[in-house]
Parts: sequence; C-alpha cells; structure tokens
Amino acid sequence: MKKLFVLLLLMASFSCLSQERVVITQNSKNIPCKVSKVVDGDTFHCVANGEEIKVRLIGVDTPESRNNPKARRDAEKTGMPIEDIIKMGKTAYKFTKSLIPEGTTVYLETDVQLTDKYGRILAYVWLPDGRMLNEVLVREGYAQVYTIPPNVKYQEVLLSAQRKAREERKGFWSDGF
Repeated sequence: MKKLFVLLLLMASFSCLSQERVVITQNSKNIPCKVSKVVDGDTFHCVANGEEIKVRLIGVDTPESRNNPKARRDAEKTGMPIEDIIKMGKTAYKFTKSLIPEGTTVYLETDVQLTDKYGRILAYVWLPDGRMLNEVLVREGYAQVYTIPPNVKYQEVLLSAQRKAREERKGFWSDGF
C-alpha cells in the first residue's frame, strides 16, 4: 500500500511538472508557439501555453495588404499608387504564409520591449529549420529593416540581409516589382 501511495505521489508530481506554463517575458528564448493564422507579412497569431497570442515581428516592416491609414500614408510618402503598395503587401503575406502555414510550430525570442502599443508580442521568430523568419523576409526582399530601440538585438543581421537583398535585386528590390 505504501508503494502504491509513493507511486501515485510521483505520478501526480510529474503530471504537474509537464503542465507547467512557460511565461513570456523580456529576453525569453525558444518559446514554442503553434501558428493559427497569418494576418499579414509581419504579424501572425499562434498558440503558446494554450493561449492564442498575436505576434509582431521585431525589426522588420512589410507593406500593408489592405487599404488602411498606414497604406495611405505609405503611398503618400513614397509616391507609389496605393494599389501597388497593397499588391506588395499581399505578396509579403503570401510569402510569410508559405514559411509558417497554420499548424507550424515556431519559436519566439523576445527582446527588451515585450509588447507594442497594440498589445502584440514583439518577437524574433525562429523557424523549425533554425532560420530566423524576420531575417528571411528581409533577405528575400519582402520586408525592409524597421528597428525601434530598445529592440535592436539583431539589427546588424537584418541590415546585412537587406544590403544583400538589394544587391541581388530580390523580391521588392527586383526590376519586375
């Protein structure tokens, strides 16, 4: 009877350990999150700890994929027709979605500032193959570097990726876009 009690106690202890929640804080690393929805080129929803969260990629910006105030500001600022900006935004969205389709487990890494003014978790996102999504988007020319201090941990990596994308005329840097 005593052995059965000890066995049950051990099982209960291990059960509690396996359900321990990972807390997302500043400078967290390797937080698994299962993608549930890609919103646009630089924002998606995923489930971490059984809770759905909205994630905004740190250090990058993709064009808007809908006609909204930011798309209109970008059109005015660049002199590009809003239709072109939205077309680019939809292309970035499709590229991101191809890298992190629904059900993909990605790994989040936070920096100094945990959330933005919209309550989204700010993160560097690591793909299952070990590449950083933020860098891949910039390197392939579907995003540009957009760092906001204090979240600058990978700023040089992203700037290098952007230089390479421009030199190689990839994505939005190509003549065809």
